[in-house]
Amino acid sequence: MDADIIVIGASPAGLMAARNACEKGAAVLLLEKKEEIGHPPHPANSFFKGMLDKCGEKADPSYVVHYLKGMKIISPSGKTVEVEAPGYAIDKTEFDRFYAKKIIKTGVDLRKGVKVQNIHREGEKFTVNTSAGDFTSKLVIISDGINSKMASLVGLKTMKHPEDIAWGIELDIRSPGIGKPKMFEYYVGNHAPGWKTTYAPRGGDNAAIGAYVRRCGTDATPYLNAWVENFKKIKGLEELEIVRKLSGGDPIVTLPKEYITDGIMVVGGAAGQSGIGYAMRAGQICGDVAADAISKGDVSKSALLAYRKTWEKEFLAEHYLGRIGLETLRKMTDKEIDEMVKVFEKEDLSFIHGSSIEQAMQVFAFMLKKKPSAILKCRALLRNR
Repeated sequence: MDADIIVIGASPAGLMAARNACEKGAAVLLLEKKEEIGHPPHPANSFFKGMLDKCGEKADPSYVVHYLKGMKIISPSGKTVEVEAPGYAIDKTEFDRFYAKKIIKTGVDLRKGVKVQNIHREGEKFTVNTSAGDFTSKLVIISDGINSKMASLVGLKTMKHPEDIAWGIELDIRSPGIGKPKMFEYYVGNHAPGWKTTYAPRGGDNAAIGAYVRRCGTDATPYLNAWVENFKKIKGLEELEIVRKLSGGDPIVTLPKEYITDGIMVVGGAAGQSGIGYAMRAGQICGDVAADAISKGDVSKSALLAYRKTWEKEFLAEHYLGRIGLETLRKMTDKEIDEMVKVFEKEDLSFIHGSSIEQAMQVFAFMLKKKPSAILKCRALLRNR
């Protein structure tokens, strides 16, 4: 065997899985197709302190470019729900490299520039065919992101609703003072069907704006172009410099389905586990269970089910609530969204904390608990359409 465990993909989930498995005594080989860790990066460029707390991690200044106070959810007519919670705009490349360095120190064998082509089982071992030759292990963890092909190669359908992947484009932009504000801004409505457009201050003259849509194909360019023009009007900008464009998918409401089989575990975006912090925690759980299975000499599906049980106990309810919230949002008209946001515009939501997806779910839960009449009104409107 080349390793006890082979991890495919140095995503945040893959890095955590490799680290935790190695810390528990497993020999881990991590294969990453990129020649440079974190380059080019995924467009995800922010998270909130609450999710890092759940992972037991702390934000490191080496990758934080701007500290923020929270988020604003803005309706089509400009009505705003404001949530205060510490957050971070990050350099995703530096973030990935920070954790890559940490796992190497732990003892993980990290190989860059290795493209995985196939996985097959031979008796008690797996052979992973790659551009650098064949590698063997007792167990394989797939963590190669939203566009993963490896899971389908081993017969797993990892998402219940793959049609609901939110496809998006982020632009790094530059304009005098555009990065100084202290709040993320999320704009919801039918200008971005199914999800949002965004404005993330990144300090000084730097910011990021993006558009994420669902059930509108994989190219969000038309929605992004319209958002750029609208953003300039909202902020009173005649021009802005586009520094970089990044695209990717977010499985925010797809819900995990089949992500475990004999000797195989799938984690992170490839398993429909959305968000940097959520994926990191899923990776930790996955790595712990994988190492335990290796130590006991049993990598059967039944032995690996502890990964699924633990993940579902911690996150399944939140993911289902998030799906309910965003599916309700997708079906609402701009007028209905304005009416609902108006109800909460002046509410004190300072008790809400966590990552952006977690906050959205907590806001929705708060609406159900405190203002059921508003939700019932929206439901009635939806039924009557």
